[in-house]
Amino acid sequence: MTDIQKVETTYDESQIQVLEGLEAVRKRPGMYIGSTSQRGLHHLVYEIVDNAIDEALAGYCTHIEVTIEKDNVISVRDNGRGIPVGIHHKMGISTVEVVYTILHAGGKFGDGGYKVSGGLHGVGASVVNALSQWLTVDVYLDGHVHSIRFNRGVPESPLHITGDTNERGTFVRFKADDTIFETVEYDYDVLLNRLREQAFLNAGVTITFTDQRDDENIRVNEMCYQGGIREFVEHLNRNKTPLHPEVIYLSAQREDNMAEVAMQYNDSYNENILSFANDINTTEGGTHETGFKSALTRVINDYAHKYKFLKEDDKNLSGDDTREGLTCVISVKLTEAQFEGQTKTKLGNSEMRSLVDGSVYEALSAYLEENPQTAKTIIDKCLTAARAREAARKAREATRRKSALESASLPGKLADCQEKDPTYTEIYIVEGDSAGGSAKNGRDRRYQAILPLWGKMLNVEKARLDKVYGNEKLMPMVTAFGAGIGDEFDISKLRYGKIILMADADVDGSHIRTLLLTFFFRFMRPLIEGGHVYIAQPPLYKIVKGRNEPRYAYSDDQLKEILQQIPGAEVQRYKGLGEMDPEQLWETTMNPQNRTLLKVNMEDAAVADEIFTILMGEKVEPRKNFIEQNAKYVNNLDI
Repeated sequence: MTDIQKVETTYDESQIQVLEGLEAVRKRPGMYIGSTSQRGLHHLVYEIVDNAIDEALAGYCTHIEVTIEKDNVISVRDNGRGIPVGIHHKMGISTVEVVYTILHAGGKFGDGGYKVSGGLHGVGASVVNALSQWLTVDVYLDGHVHSIRFNRGVPESPLHITGDTNERGTFVRFKADDTIFETVEYDYDVLLNRLREQAFLNAGVTITFTDQRDDENIRVNEMCYQGGIREFVEHLNRNKTPLHPEVIYLSAQREDNMAEVAMQYNDSYNENILSFANDINTTEGGTHETGFKSALTRVINDYAHKYKFLKEDDKNLSGDDTREGLTCVISVKLTEAQFEGQTKTKLGNSEMRSLVDGSVYEALSAYLEENPQTAKTIIDKCLTAARAREAARKAREATRRKSALESASLPGKLADCQEKDPTYTEIYIVEGDSAGGSAKNGRDRRYQAILPLWGKMLNVEKARLDKVYGNEKLMPMVTAFGAGIGDEFDISKLRYGKIILMADADVDGSHIRTLLLTFFFRFMRPLIEGGHVYIAQPPLYKIVKGRNEPRYAYSDDQLKEILQQIPGAEVQRYKGLGEMDPEQLWETTMNPQNRTLLKVNMEDAAVADEIFTILMGEKVEPRKNFIEQNAKYVNNLDI
């Protein structure tokens, strides 16, 4: 990564522009942070950290300390320039107070503060303040400590000097408001992944993350990656087998816009491309990602034709062929980032497409010429992918012909529902014929469909798409869902709004769920992204006393609770769904009035990709380590 260049302008109170007053953030928090769930809670941390990262992008900050203190208080300290402390020229109050109480006030607007910046474009600090029970800011500037405290967004008193210091920077502490958020308990791993990502994207910046909530287990992670996104790719590929030892790194700059790409192929069948603009993860892609994909496909086809890997009359390799097994990180920095898409995570700047496309084509072409062995390895991988794609096409056509010849295209074991509108329908994927029988007899056939599965399922983490077609365990599901598979998947054709996995609460059931989720993640990802996949929660215990109505426990803790209320009861441990009669299965697991469903979310695609690789991939060692590290969290394991 090229050195961060300092913004050679004065950064003082005159650069902080006020666009509008703080409106009812507390009344409609979802408009600003997405939701009031744990995801929204974490967003508060990201916003304050992003302000410190902006100082790093401008070249003034080298160390950021993030701490989860006791009682889930968050503190973020940086050694940047410190927020300007003078009286604001328009508002007549300190600039620190303006930044933390006025929406759209910040150094990210106008000409002065930052050339590039991330976050909510100046909304962040005031939104975090509005949604916090209390928040304090200490600014270390001009030899003094300048302090202010807010209660639910309202300042206790004006900014005032509380001490002397030789340091510079900003120190923010806040406690999220538990009257607004569903939970104020932070997830250490989620925050760690985000902060590690930021450290990778800002080479040379040190981020120290500490969790002080447990005195006996204080966790400290210090992250600094001089190799920047090169090390990011190595990290993403650490549980996979790279096909070439070196991470390919390309970078370019045009005026104030900069782009860098790091890439490495591995022996898996899946692409993993992460793109960022001003350190914001552009999960919906955008112009920078389009430019990269276009250049990559052209470079590989040109090289393959030039050196006769492809004959004159051979078809060109497709984009999918050239990206099979590719891990890639694209990071661009630009002055006026334009974000599009429903969640504002798609880059729209047209100039970034030409910058990335042109620079990647030129630099990657030169790299392949200079590294013929690596080039041959990559081309061989792409040609194998193309042959598999052709085999998948033939298998797909054979499957379609077979479906057309059959009188009914829906699978024979499917017990369909009467309702056709997917807004109301749900399908239970049930392990085993006996459980399938109970589910069919216990369901509400108006809107609940049942598809039983049996036998060992294909692990798609170790298989290409051509192996999925014709697979007797997977294809009935594909046919029943009606939305296709792979690059032909069309969510608008989905026949059921809820897809519910219902397996036994034991090791085999967990394995089947993991196999199914791997399949959905790799070949039907929009199902998970759209929130269509759920996991049923059947009870573990039936508790009966005399002639009273039976009660059910879904965990060991719940069982203890019930037994404290009714001593002398008889307890039956369910070993499988098949042990329940249709009425019990309906009452405990399928009745919307009583059941518990877990929605499968995909908070972070990179983490999800990593977990599936560890659990279902070729390498044994990462899986063994994962089990050893996480076994202590399992509280209902059947041996």
